[in-house]
Amino acid sequence: MSDSQVDLFASYEQQKKDEEKTNEDVNSADEFAPLASRLRPQSIAEYIGQSHLLGDGKPLRTLLNRGTCYSMILWGPPGVGKTTLALLFAKACNAVVEQIPAVTSGVKDIREAVDRAVLRKQNGIKTLVFVDEVHRFNKSQQDAFLPHIENGTITFIGATTENPSFSLNSALLSRARVYVLQKLSEEESVQLLNYALTSQRGLKKLNLHLADGVEKAIVDLAAGDARFLLNILEMSSDLAADYKNGGKIITLAMVGAVAGRKLMSYDKGGDAFYELISAFHKSVRGSSPDAALYWYSRILEAGGDPLYVARRLLAIATEDVGLADPRAMTVTLNAWDIFERVGAAEGERAIAEAAVYCALAPKSNMLYTAFNNARADAKNNGSLDVPIYLRNAPTKLLEKLGYKKGYRYAHDYEGAYAAGESFFPEELAGTVYYHPSDRGMEFNYTKKVEYLKERDRREQDKRYPEGFRGKKVTYE
Repeated sequence: MSDSQVDLFASYEQQKKDEEKTNEDVNSADEFAPLASRLRPQSIAEYIGQSHLLGDGKPLRTLLNRGTCYSMILWGPPGVGKTTLALLFAKACNAVVEQIPAVTSGVKDIREAVDRAVLRKQNGIKTLVFVDEVHRFNKSQQDAFLPHIENGTITFIGATTENPSFSLNSALLSRARVYVLQKLSEEESVQLLNYALTSQRGLKKLNLHLADGVEKAIVDLAAGDARFLLNILEMSSDLAADYKNGGKIITLAMVGAVAGRKLMSYDKGGDAFYELISAFHKSVRGSSPDAALYWYSRILEAGGDPLYVARRLLAIATEDVGLADPRAMTVTLNAWDIFERVGAAEGERAIAEAAVYCALAPKSNMLYTAFNNARADAKNNGSLDVPIYLRNAPTKLLEKLGYKKGYRYAHDYEGAYAAGESFFPEELAGTVYYHPSDRGMEFNYTKKVEYLKERDRREQDKRYPEGFRGKKVTYE
């Protein structure tokens, strides 16, 4: 047996010994490791989150229980357990892990890892190659894995925060199933925080207590990122003050010092938060840019998520501004994009700009009202047949049955408008949902609607007689 083979088996046996450590068996070196590292789950029972994949009977839970694994891409935001899940799969299928960080590795590193995997395969040992931030690999680097995935030399698991459809090549995607991981829910984040406080591998020996509002503040700051949550908790524990019974206490001010800003005591899911959001929404709707900026700033100072405000602005752009200024939606989407591309400092200002734009934009809820009314009709009259002249006729049989017969092609008529035509089911003929206002750009739509109605009125060849109204079903 070669020296390389001896080294291989020695490292493999050592890995197996390391994996057999229990949760309570923490050596002195582990005590100096970051909290997130010490609490990395050693079994699926310790894993928090991703119940849609790891709950009883779910796909990844089934694979883990069977001790099997195939190549996959784990797509999700930072701190949701992608690396941990890959390591659990390696443990379940009794494989040696080759971790390749895409940021610092190249084709040479890939080849060396594959060479070791080939040697293991010859001796009946499986290899799982885990590539963190796989989207950072270029096409040639990604392609380097393909033949070895194909011939079974390695099982490949890649982790990415980017959409695999855009960041990974199709050849790799065809060989690896994509699973989407989600941020931890608030309940799961609280579960993780409490586990960190009570686990022997965590902070149990410090006997920590959390002052009012601290639990929510940490959970809100983390926003579903388990690693960030544990980092905030650990750094806050370094500032903890002496407390009764030999324990220590973490206050809101300590968490704020770690986070780099003052934290307000409110529950992101509670009344105080929604009161701030409500005040912000009403300020924008009421065309008060100054008040909108104040309430937005209050939300930020209290630890609120700027992107939640961006989502609310998108609702305002369609509900309160509407077609009076369609650019409001574009401005808000651009602000969201800036936040995600360049970070909070510039992103928060971009969202502030969108808030002021929406506040000063002309207002109209005519589209919002029209859409709601149309949805109500669709709900109450959802089984009405599509008129035969509006149906497509892709086959000779359907053409013989009269499908599409009598359809008036708009471009064959003056102004690309077939005056007198109806595109509703007969029962809804004459229905009008959208009544444009005279504000902003919508004023132009008012003139257009009036022009088209006048064309309809003058048209002799109408689909239905003048004044015809269908008998739609309505419910109170």
